[in-house]
Amino acid sequence: MDFVSDALFDGRRFRMLTVVDHFTHECLAIVVDQSLRGEHVAEAMTRLAAQRGSPGAIKVDNGSEFAGKVMDRWAYENRVELDFSRRGTPTDNALVESFNGRLRQECLNEHWFLSLADARSKIEGWRRFYKEERPHSALGWKPPEEFALKHGAHANSRVP
Repeated sequence: MDFVSDALFDGRRFRMLTVVDHFTHECLAIVVDQSLRGEHVAEAMTRLAAQRGSPGAIKVDNGSEFAGKVMDRWAYENRVELDFSRRGTPTDNALVESFNGRLRQECLNEHWFLSLADARSKIEGWRRFYKEERPHSALGWKPPEEFALKHGAHANSRVP
């Protein structure tokens, strides 16, 4: 998980929480809002865990949204390890950093966002394209969803 920031056409800032599966490279969620706190992260992870099962671990940076009491409690209750990056080393979470670069290059830089609802709609459209259609070299030129289905990664069970 990680955060990305951008702005609406009028300069108002918004943030995105990006959640990427390390094995399948699927973008499981992009939560878009004006501000995102630990409560929002925990809610998003609860929704994803209900759909896909809880992961064994989540790679995160040391931001307050991930390192705070809310996520600590969520991780404890869901028996999920929060694997924190070393300070100042974004390469510790290279997959999500690469994903965020693609998000910026292929979506955020290509659109004007007229409202938060417009941003959510356009970003979700791109997320679905990235997950369902866009081939990835690391996956044998298959889209992440196809790769996941082939490897049984959609089972609603805990990932080791």
